[in-house]
Amino acid sequence: MAIALDYEPILKTLRADLPTLFEQDINYDIYTRDIFFKDPVNQFRGKLNYRIIFWTLRFHGKLFFTDLYFDLHDVRVESDFTIRADWTVRGTLRLPWQPDLFFNGYSLYSLNEAGQIYDHRDTWDRSPGAILKQFWRGSDEKTPP
Repeated sequence: MAIALDYEPILKTLRADLPTLFEQDINYDIYTRDIFFKDPVNQFRGKLNYRIIFWTLRFHGKLFFTDLYFDLHDVRVESDFTIRADWTVRGTLRLPWQPDLFFNGYSLYSLNEAGQIYDHRDTWDRSPGAILKQFWRGSDEKTPP
């Protein structure tokens, strides 16, 4: 028997939370206690660690950037029990030459039968090293959104 999942509450929460994740905390009610997270530089399990990564993003964003944005382009149901969010991170580093940070990516969220996210995986359009090079060379690594 197929399970009918109501995606709208999760989609609504992600659409509200993601654009402001560098400014304010997100709603953790949509995630399981043992959520798994993976991106090109981090991998961990657990809601406490998940909370810490978002706190760290906000802390470092305010400390190291004059401005930092998470531009959410789309959030949609990708397939059964999977939601995809397409986004761009952009900002200006707090250095005398004011280098710009810019990269695109997407997040895949896997949901359980209760409608909670148990797996969050991010993919970036360039390597972490290529992103770091933007800090030294400036904005020549940019691509249009």
